[in-house]
Amino acid sequence: MVCEGRSYFRMKKFLFIIAFLPFSAFGGEDCATMRNVPDGVQSLQDVINLGLCRNPQTAAAYASLRSAHFNKNAAYSNYLPNVSAGISAGKNYRNKHWDGWDYGASISASYLIFDFGKRESDFAQTLATYRAAGFDYDLNVQNFVYGLIGSYYELLNADADVESAQSALTVAQTAKDTADKKFKAGSVAKADVYKAETTLASSQLSLERAKNNREIAKGTLLTKLSFPADQEIVIADMSSSFGTEAENESIDELIKIAQKQRPDLLKATANTDAAWHKRNSAFLKNLPSISASGSIGWNDEKLPGVFEPESNQINGSIGIRASMPLFAGFANLYGLRAAESDYNRAKYNEEQTKNAAMMDVFTAYQNYKTAQTVLKHTETLLKSAKESERVTSGMYRVGRSTMLDWQQSQAELVNAQKQNNAAKYDLFIKRAAVALAIGDIKSGLGRDNDEKKLD
Repeated sequence: MVCEGRSYFRMKKFLFIIAFLPFSAFGGEDCATMRNVPDGVQSLQDVINLGLCRNPQTAAAYASLRSAHFNKNAAYSNYLPNVSAGISAGKNYRNKHWDGWDYGASISASYLIFDFGKRESDFAQTLATYRAAGFDYDLNVQNFVYGLIGSYYELLNADADVESAQSALTVAQTAKDTADKKFKAGSVAKADVYKAETTLASSQLSLERAKNNREIAKGTLLTKLSFPADQEIVIADMSSSFGTEAENESIDELIKIAQKQRPDLLKATANTDAAWHKRNSAFLKNLPSISASGSIGWNDEKLPGVFEPESNQINGSIGIRASMPLFAGFANLYGLRAAESDYNRAKYNEEQTKNAAMMDVFTAYQNYKTAQTVLKHTETLLKSAKESERVTSGMYRVGRSTMLDWQQSQAELVNAQKQNNAAKYDLFIKRAAVALAIGDIKSGLGRDNDEKKLD
């Protein structure tokens, strides 16, 4: 229970940070009512702040959390007396004659003294449900942030592909100009010019496709930020100062972290706790309960036949009442069995969630390590492809290589650039996936100013 309490307070601290960030980042401006994307270059943290402030998905999850919060507060009422008051006014009809008005007022109170712990179980169940709702909100926020991170890196990748396609077009244009000059000089056949023109047209087509993919990636990110997809947004590139093997933790360490702070695990534990208290409360419902009660009333009525036309009376009572259900149509029995089944289901769901979480951590970790290796290979491939294209172009100019060789080296360079772009930003996404798997999406944002804003 001590461990659960610490997790609960960590969750509340995280929720406070998440709730505060959007307003602090925009200097108090109401980002929820923005109609246009903010000017200037947006960092990853700026994008996350906008998303958390504007997205209806997290707003709905927060509304559910607030509902659970108020239900938890309502559960405190079982520890307080129940007090009710009433007033009355009426006339009696007797022997074809209406009596005078009778007035009355009363106030009564009752308080549960002892019920074998059912009241405590009911409150513990409500508190566990509230904690589960908090972890569910945490989970929704982290999943949404992870989706924003993915869209952010996909847009960066698309931007890089546009730059690569533009560079490839420049190289293809150079090849076309060189082939024209050599043909005019009579040193190459017309076929070289045709080949160069084919490569140039293909590069132009690739550039248009890259621009189209960039527009789609931009629209996807803007939609997640609840902005029109046709607006523009400028985002900052990420540094390559993180993602090295020196940062890798062992899988056992990651699993330990996940067990302590992964929201779905904590939520499953809280649901099991709530189911246990619900089962306990269903059993205690069949035991006696003892309550104290008291009331006081005042009557002002006209009594016929009495010398005084009106009589004022004050009355009251106090007492202790014990009650115990004997038969309720087997409702209590079946309710207990249903609560027992719910508790067993919660335990199995918790175990299943643990198994799935451990597999998520293992898979994300392996994918991240693979992404590191892939990035190294693509960097080597890109370096080799650049040198190959440079050497081949030089050899073609002096007549020691063919246009076909140059075309091949250009195609290899374009492919290497695309693979390197994809590997670079895939590494960022895979790192964020590891952070999501262990329940700490903050650690997947990098080591620069973005991370400092969250600390």
